[in-house]
Amino acid sequence: EVQLVESGGGLVQPGGSLSLSCAASGFTFSTYVMTWVRQPPGKGLEWISDISIGGSSTFYADSVKGRFTISRDNVKKTVYLQMNSLKPEDTAVYYCVRGYRSRNSVRGQGTQVTVSS
Repeated sequence: EVQLVESGGGLVQPGGSLSLSCAASGFTFSTYVMTWVRQPPGKGLEWISDISIGGSSTFYADSVKGRFTISRDNVKKTVYLQMNSLKPEDTAVYYCVRGYRSRNSVRGQGTQVTVSS
C-alpha cells in the first residue's frame, strides 16, 4: 500500500521556522518526483515545491522562494520541507504528494502549520 505520512507541523510565531517531514512507503521512492502543496483555510490547494528524483533540481513557488527549502533522502524514503521566516499567510495544511501532475497522484493526510502571534 502506498503511504505518505507528514509530520512536523505546529504553531509558530511570525518569523519562526518549522521543518516538515514526509515518510514514504509502499513504492520505489527514488523513482518519483516529490511535491509539497498546501491548502490555506477556506482556499484551494497551492503548489509549493518540487524536487527531482535525485534531489539535484528543486523548484519553488514565488510565494515561498528564498524562505523554504525542499530536500529528500532516498535511503530514508523521506522528503523534507524546511520553512524559515514564516508569515501568517503560510498558515495551511501541508501535504506531500507523489505524482502531483499525474492521474494516479497520491497525497498524505497532511500536517497543520499555523503562523500566529
